[in-house]
Amino acid sequence: MTTQPSAVPEPPVESPATTPAAVSATRPLYWSIRRELWENRSIYIAPLIVAAIVLFASLVTTAVKGPSTMRKLPTLSAAKQNTAVNRPFEIAPAPIMLTTILVGLFYSLDALYGERRDRSILFWKSLPVSDATTVLSKVAIPMVVLPSIGFLLSVVAQFVILAQYTTVLMLSGMSPVPVWREFDLFPDVFVMMYGLAVHVLWYSPIYAWFLLISAWAKRTPFLWAMLPIFVVAVVERITSNSAHFLSFLKYRWMGAMSTAFNTKITPSGHQTLDVEGLADLTLLRFLSTPGLWLGLIFAAVCVAAAIRLRRSREPI
Repeated sequence: MTTQPSAVPEPPVESPATTPAAVSATRPLYWSIRRELWENRSIYIAPLIVAAIVLFASLVTTAVKGPSTMRKLPTLSAAKQNTAVNRPFEIAPAPIMLTTILVGLFYSLDALYGERRDRSILFWKSLPVSDATTVLSKVAIPMVVLPSIGFLLSVVAQFVILAQYTTVLMLSGMSPVPVWREFDLFPDVFVMMYGLAVHVLWYSPIYAWFLLISAWAKRTPFLWAMLPIFVVAVVERITSNSAHFLSFLKYRWMGAMSTAFNTKITPSGHQTLDVEGLADLTLLRFLSTPGLWLGLIFAAVCVAAAIRLRRSREPI
């Protein structure tokens, strides 16, 4: 008597979305970014502290000046009414955004240097994560994670300030309807998103330069990052008695707003930046600025160099 061999079940066919190749394409980068958040709590703690200070200062200001401002509101023109009501909402995001930029700069300067200083690079290199993924995850912190944190905190801060205004006015026996009517949520949110994107692209060569120095320096990366700038400025001053390099650095640090937004001329002849709405956004002018694209090319070169340096770097 012969027996039929038992049928061997075929292995399940995996969809392309669940194959190991598809999963491993993004998961190492995702977990590398999460690792940066675990190891560097200042990434989110510093903006949170600044946001709390801003809200406390806003509460004090609203309690002291809010009712008197609302009493004067009917005597002002329509434009001044809008300005008087929206000024606290427009000012609140500024210190939060500035904090995220400063945290991003200091983080970039220590990101690759720190793992060599504490010798944790030996452990991270033993994992199946490429040097490119590691460096790109560190690039994502100042260019994606911190701007996102700053944007979310700024929007939340505006709603909290709106609640503070409403509560103070109601306790003072006044109607909060004028505040709600003048509160421009959508334009403010769109302008904030646009401003964040502008600053991320504009400051990308600075972040990338700091990352490159962080990957190269054996000690005091801040000194090595600033020393070439100081030397070039001094040599230019001695040889040609000019300051074109310092003017260029000033333009790179402060030129984003004047390039991406309309500027106005004051009666004294000075340029001032006063963003009143979407009409003051100059996207085409910003995208056509040579300094933007030259900065992005420089940033790409610095990131590529940082990746190559990390492959050969050892603990300090």
